[in-house]
Amino acid sequence: MDLKIQDVTFAYGEHAVLRGTTFYVPQGSFLGIIGPNGGGKTTLLKLLSRLLLPQGGCILLGGQPLTAFDRKALARSMAVVAQDAAASYQFTVEDVVLMGRAPYLGRFQSETLADYEIVHHALAVTGCSHLRERLITELSGGERQRVMIARALAQQPKVLLLDEPTAHLDIGYQQEILDLLKHLCLSEGLTVVAVLHDLNLAAYYCQELVLVHKGRIHASGHPSRVLTPENLEEVYGIRVLVTPHPVFGTPQISLLPGSRRRQRKKAPPVHIIAGGGSGGELLRDLTEAGYTVTTGVLNVGASDWEAARALAVPVVAEAPFSGISEERHREHLAMLEQAGAVVLAEIPLGHGNLLNIKAALAAAERGKPVFVLEERGEAERDFTGGEGARLLNAVKARGVVVKEKAGLYRALQEVLDNHFNHPVDEAGRREK
Repeated sequence: MDLKIQDVTFAYGEHAVLRGTTFYVPQGSFLGIIGPNGGGKTTLLKLLSRLLLPQGGCILLGGQPLTAFDRKALARSMAVVAQDAAASYQFTVEDVVLMGRAPYLGRFQSETLADYEIVHHALAVTGCSHLRERLITELSGGERQRVMIARALAQQPKVLLLDEPTAHLDIGYQQEILDLLKHLCLSEGLTVVAVLHDLNLAAYYCQELVLVHKGRIHASGHPSRVLTPENLEEVYGIRVLVTPHPVFGTPQISLLPGSRRRQRKKAPPVHIIAGGGSGGELLRDLTEAGYTVTTGVLNVGASDWEAARALAVPVVAEAPFSGISEERHREHLAMLEQAGAVVLAEIPLGHGNLLNIKAALAAAERGKPVFVLEERGEAERDFTGGEGARLLNAVKARGVVVKEKAGLYRALQEVLDNHFNHPVDEAGRREK
């Protein structure tokens, strides 16, 4: 049974919530409704469940207007799992799920053996059979959510509507609930429409997405078409990197630092010598703290180079998969001359990047404060037969070894902020 939403409008008083909303939900599909708070997602779900009536347009269920169904007929076709479906009543799990059979019972009619068989099937499908005799009030949030889905399934609906079914659940329960919903779509042909906030979960589980923004459909279709950096910046005001899932290819969203920049400190740059994915967090944290940051030498396309580009950090870049050339090394040394402090990240040591270690050593020999970050201690990372370790030890002998990033940030603050953010007066004394 499919759903068609055609030019639906709705307002609370003078406040328009939905304006000309149109989309289609094929039978047996899993559609996610996403969008920022206040965009109209929950209102849309209430319209789909006929808790609210459209003020314009129409909603068709299986080709028939929702208004053509009486209350029981609609409940036999569509079930709803509301947000925060908490239960304060002292009923057993079996009794709660049995409530889902109400649309099939006449007035004063008792449940039959067939009703109990349907309930037990719903409990089994949702993994709740062992909870059958427990009180609903004794369950955890994830267990209670599964029971509410079991109650909805006991209605034997063709369409299941859910409002934030994974809200307030840990990642284990989130996966459990969404795995169940996807299974019901694929194995039993159930049409599922869910309001979701977690965009990565929506991309992973949903076949189609509808992105609602300011009462309109901003984008709809396959997650790869909806979850683009442009759409997410326009709707959520965030900068993101969208990459394929490494196994399944579904979109994965990674946050990038916001466009709002901290006020720059007066200190000269902090230069990060990184590589092998060791510098991204350092670049982000120091940029966010307000330092001017530079970095190099990094191969184009490497993760640290991508981080520098995303943060607009000046970088000495080398060709992909290439060792550091003498030309890039000279550029690197010139950049180091401008730095107020140097951080040597916990990089793997290979023949291709030994010139980076030599650059750090040259900076230390010229009196630059050089901090060597070693969070992993004695972890093996020298792949040069000892030459890299020898150079690294020479840098450590002239610099300061730091065992954690928090200690590094404190040390940089002491060296840079305290020294450079207090101007010197004519007598050579630092102003307070």
